[in-house]
Amino acid sequence: MTEQRSDRPLLGLIDRMTADSVETSTLDAKTLMLVRIAALVAVHAPPASYLLNLAAANRAGVDADTARAVLVGIAPVVGTPAVTAAAGNIARALGFAIEMLDMEETGT
Repeated sequence: MTEQRSDRPLLGLIDRMTADSVETSTLDAKTLMLVRIAALVAVHAPPASYLLNLAAANRAGVDADTARAVLVGIAPVVGTPAVTAAAGNIARALGFAIEMLDMEETGT
């Protein structure tokens, strides 16, 4: 479990909730994160939700190709608009992540 940082209490809380979910579920961590990605699409999650969950999914061994495979797999159930919106939100989340890394590197 990741230690909560005092300057980011919400991220710490979400990280702990994710860790508790992985610990409590009978699914292995990778499968659980794949299910969570599918659920994010189903609830039309915003980019920030993808950012947090994709980071956890990556730590659990989910790569970009597997995440894309989830989108392909659920498209017939949730529909093309939901999957297209999710893909856009994932792209925005990745853009946020890159921007945050740049800010950390430059100290701004």
